[in-house]
Amino acid sequence: MVLAVTEAPSPEDYRGVWVYLEHDGEELLNVSLEIMGKARELSDTLRTELTGVLLGSGIGHLARISMEFGANKVLVVDSPILDHYSTYAHTKAMAELVRARKPEILLIGATHDGRDLAGRLAVRLKTGLTADVMRLEIDESGLLVAGVPGFGGGILAMVKCEASRPQMSTVRPGVFAPLEPDRSRMGTVETVEVDVSEQDVKREILERVVEERVDITRAEHLVVGGLGTGGDLTLIRNLAQLMGGEVGVTRPLADEGYVSRDHQIGTTGYSVRPKVLIVAGASGAMTFTSGIDDSEVIVAINTDREAPIFDHADYCVVDDLFKVLPPLIKEVRGSRE
Repeated sequence: MVLAVTEAPSPEDYRGVWVYLEHDGEELLNVSLEIMGKARELSDTLRTELTGVLLGSGIGHLARISMEFGANKVLVVDSPILDHYSTYAHTKAMAELVRARKPEILLIGATHDGRDLAGRLAVRLKTGLTADVMRLEIDESGLLVAGVPGFGGGILAMVKCEASRPQMSTVRPGVFAPLEPDRSRMGTVETVEVDVSEQDVKREILERVVEERVDITRAEHLVVGGLGTGGDLTLIRNLAQLMGGEVGVTRPLADEGYVSRDHQIGTTGYSVRPKVLIVAGASGAMTFTSGIDDSEVIVAINTDREAPIFDHADYCVVDDLFKVLPPLIKEVRGSRE
């Protein structure tokens, strides 16, 4: 099918919720599945269709997975030109799709490529973009309202786009939970042709290197260190390893370079939802706790019994982390031997 673009529409002409489904060629990125879960809720509220959009080469197998995770419909643009992410080609393809199909809402993961695509796409479509959101909801008038951290994460500003369409947002990884996959979910898959060519690819990929990165948003067990560690994360790492989990930190430790940003939790980092979260030496500023409140069980260790972190914890230990963690590590190690 070839798309045809008509005259400029009004906001009332736009219908449906779209999710741009980012992938690595083999699997959908977890952030896309997370957004799909929230988008399913938004589309149900609006009583409209949820559509996943796949751009790439040889990606037909991902359409079925998209429906298992909530999509009513999947648009597939399959072209060798879109094999790897290309700023100009992907932006052109998405812009053509949006102009022709007119989605009311378009959600994109706040990844490196997702941010690049969303910003350029918003300019081409002359619409608003709410970036790095941590909350999404529909207001009483049916508009999308997006929560964005401001003032270094000290507040959550609620933003909406009243006039322009589509209403666009990039969503941080780890903020929402994906739906449980259900193979009985049925939907439709439509292959769409768009006008992209080799001329739309402005660079040549000579070598593709995939960097090994930690994804703390998927960890079931997390041990988090704050300023109280003084940057000494030895005990934090030992306990996390014994628990089969990952290490997390508050922003100051990432700022000082003790670990990479992949480990940072909070409004300027990642939101997590592990089964067990142990927080040692973190006071519990709102900029941090906003990223941990969906954890199943939170254990907090701090010498200050008035520390805000205890308001978010299920178990509170008022003591020095350097006294508490060694015997805890010994106990965990013993239980595994």
